[in-house]
Amino acid sequence: MVTRLYSHPIYLEHLTPPGHPERPDRLRAVERVLEDEKFSYLDRVQAPEGDPATILYAHPQPFVDKVRAAIPAEGIHKVDSDTSVSPRSWQAAITAIGAANAAVDDVFSGAADNVFVASRPPGHHAEKTTAMGFCLFNNAAIAARHAQKAHGAERVAIVDWDVHHGNGTQDIFWDDPSVLYCSTHQMPLYPGTGALNETGVGNIVNAPLAPRTGSDIFREAFGTRVLPAIEDFAPDLIIISAGFDAHHRDPLAEINLVEDDFDWATGQLMESASRHANSRLVSLLEGGYDLHGLAFSVAAHVGRLMRG
Repeated sequence: MVTRLYSHPIYLEHLTPPGHPERPDRLRAVERVLEDEKFSYLDRVQAPEGDPATILYAHPQPFVDKVRAAIPAEGIHKVDSDTSVSPRSWQAAITAIGAANAAVDDVFSGAADNVFVASRPPGHHAEKTTAMGFCLFNNAAIAARHAQKAHGAERVAIVDWDVHHGNGTQDIFWDDPSVLYCSTHQMPLYPGTGALNETGVGNIVNAPLAPRTGSDIFREAFGTRVLPAIEDFAPDLIIISAGFDAHHRDPLAEINLVEDDFDWATGQLMESASRHANSRLVSLLEGGYDLHGLAFSVAAHVGRLMRG
């Protein structure tokens, strides 16, 4: 398997207030753990700058203009109570989108079998017209549309195992049967969406998990709700919204997963991609706020992508 890794120093320049959980040290922790010798065969590529026009795949122009206008010349500006921007945030966000779209190009061209994008800011809480939950633009949604527009993908599946429900992705694809959105997440928890009865046009599959859920229940939910939905949908591409804040060490939630759970879930999705999508799989970093839990969960995830 050829596994490509996209990252860029610009992601460290998206600054948040002191003490904020979504901080540059998250990527530093990921970079350190992926320096281990067992990752020496990773195909490491600097993320390209994205085309701002592709943001319109998921968000209207007035919203894009509003976000860009919020970027301060200096200091940190709050977009909402927990989402901030700093002078280099636009460039970081555009480069996160560029990496996600390039990853899609890679798996369709055969340049890589799968790709992990280590970027920030994250994206899955960004709704069509609302930046929230540390997110400015919805990277996964834009990448899914890019697959459809640039590569003729008829069906794209987005699987979100971040501990917080991806309300933004659900909002964007609520009435679009060409995109399947599946999510495991703690409930109740921010942002308050993701109930079983939120089904869109039959393309939304939520698997809410109670606080203190462990590996067994997570794997059962994944195996009985997410994987069968993917089988029925038979996607041309699988995109993972790969948040690692369901790890038992994470301070923002109460789900008790371990690194091996992310290894297992990755393997399950790789098998689905092999059956339906010519192994095309793209993984985009979302949450994960305990640096140890994040780093070693990413290591398990990327290690599985490399092993096949």
